[in-house]
Amino acid sequence: MTDSDAVVSVRDLRKTYGNLAAIDGVSFDIHRGETFALLGPNGAGKSTTIEILEGYRDRTGGEAFVLGIDPTHGDLAWKARLGMVLQSTGESGNVTVSEQLTHFAGFYPNPRSVTEVIAAVGLEGKAKTMIRKLSGGQRRRVDVALGIIGRPELLFLDEPTTGFDPEARRHFWDLINLLKSEGTTILLTTHYLDEAAQLSDRAGIIAGGRLVDIGSIDELGGAEARVPIVRWRDNGVKQETRTPTPGAVVADLMRAGREPDDLQIIRPSLEDIYLELVARYEEKERVA
Repeated sequence: MTDSDAVVSVRDLRKTYGNLAAIDGVSFDIHRGETFALLGPNGAGKSTTIEILEGYRDRTGGEAFVLGIDPTHGDLAWKARLGMVLQSTGESGNVTVSEQLTHFAGFYPNPRSVTEVIAAVGLEGKAKTMIRKLSGGQRRRVDVALGIIGRPELLFLDEPTTGFDPEARRHFWDLINLLKSEGTTILLTTHYLDEAAQLSDRAGIIAGGRLVDIGSIDELGGAEARVPIVRWRDNGVKQETRTPTPGAVVADLMRAGREPDDLQIIRPSLEDIYLELVARYEEKERVA
């Protein structure tokens, strides 16, 4: 049974290659207007999952529906409702940025303005430049521009900011927030955990082809994973305690008469929680 509000609905999704299970029983929904991050280490099954949802790869088992359609049966009208930014593209670089976007805009019934999209990805000064003459980061911005030119209802972003400098990433975040405000549903994969925390409403963490946790960004890992850590050195020996009341621990330490060396209060970030969940899964698999 699928959620009636789900733009993407996946149930017990499986993909095997011989005896290798690339995806092993993954289930999740993505709701309309939501940005959902699918996170995991290389080889975890993220890109395979996205390629199945895009209709590029057949699944071995389970169910998948995207905009109410099984991706294996998606027609051109269905594909026109999607936007895709793949990890890499094979587009010819022998045209200008403007020419490339104008060409792709012709594939959609209600495309965005080419000038508007070029500005949105920060390539105003490169509109008449051959794509082959752009830097790697600038070419990646062209990929993003091609993904949004058709006003997609659902936008797939597979590691979209690879090669971006910090300023370009921040501009990209502004663009994604604009698309969110317009109601675009987004499926994001990224190795930048700060990016996932900044942009996503919910996330799923996948490891070994299995979904190990799913929830809002503020709920992943459960309450225990978010308990602060107090670290300090006592006579050169590193000390650490996890406590919901770090201020009280620090006050107790200060009563000893001086501030402890290297005193830190660390509140676990999404990256800390992600690494702990993946490490816990990998340890469980080794034991099994």
